[in-house]
Amino acid sequence: MQTILVVGGAGYIGSHMVKALAQAGYATLTLDNLSTGFADAVQHGELVIGSMADRNLLDLLFYRHQIAAVMHFAAYSQVGESARDPARYYRNNVAATQVLLDAMVAHDIRHLVFSSTAAVYGNPQCLPLDEAHPKAPINPYGRSKWMVEQILADYDAAYGLNSIALRYFNAAGADPDGRLGERHAPETHLIPLVLQAGLGKRDAITVFGTDYDTEDGTCIRDYIHIEDLCNAHLLALQTLLDGTASNVYNLGNGTGFSVHEVIRVAERVLQRPIPVIYGERRPGDPSVLVADAQRAREALGWIPRHPDLECIIRHAAAWEMARDDLPAGTSGNACADAAGHTALARTRY
Repeated sequence: MQTILVVGGAGYIGSHMVKALAQAGYATLTLDNLSTGFADAVQHGELVIGSMADRNLLDLLFYRHQIAAVMHFAAYSQVGESARDPARYYRNNVAATQVLLDAMVAHDIRHLVFSSTAAVYGNPQCLPLDEAHPKAPINPYGRSKWMVEQILADYDAAYGLNSIALRYFNAAGADPDGRLGERHAPETHLIPLVLQAGLGKRDAITVFGTDYDTEDGTCIRDYIHIEDLCNAHLLALQTLLDGTASNVYNLGNGTGFSVHEVIRVAERVLQRPIPVIYGERRPGDPSVLVADAQRAREALGWIPRHPDLECIIRHAAAWEMARDDLPAGTSGNACADAAGHTALARTRY
């Protein structure tokens, strides 16, 4: 059984990935500092509490475990925060990633699946966005991810570290089994905020801007189910283990939905009205972001199983209704963004 190191595996996407890897027959070792993740979200394998910026810890893990590949999800990802505190983003997303890459090279671990973002493209020059679209990120978060992609290309050429970078559009939804879901503190993603407003856990959902160049005036985004996202990662991992070259792929469904459409679908799922507050536009929000993911479909054989927005929202709603960690009446705003358990060991170094 091959062991995969999942860095940032206690977060939203990482924890779903740990489950998907376990179900696919891999052993998992999760490294997370729990700054934004949750220990109880890691439901398989071993959880090591620590930082990827800790070279001594990485050396110890790579010495003690036969790691076949690394999946890297450990990044700060809030656009607004990245503009207010860019140093934090470059320090974690770029500098700490280089510590991880150097440790991988030193221990002859040559396969990395990297969590990137559609934010590397900046404002769209054409739609849908394919991988050849110019890279012109408009915020430090997007620039930090684009910097890492360029570093990966250089590490491949110089050291033979093969990687696949997956540029997400809007990860959404929850584990269909109901064991995992979206849980951020604070929450900033549209779908959970809309559902929480509909369930009375928030006073209302704030929609930022109604004067965009779209049919109903609100931003349009491409939402991809978390399970489909994880399936793409499994396919990318297998291609690397099979010896294919480094590459980059978009992950999205190729269909966009406006903020108003998301709210209407959520109202239909919950069968109740959702209170809405309207606010001003936020700087740096493009009107439309929709993916062209044909390359991933052709090269990886990736076929999304849950492309329907109502399915995505139904799974997210089931998770929101089951969780009890969020008190009623929490205030919050929305971005336009974007089965059996094994015994779990937790280790703190």
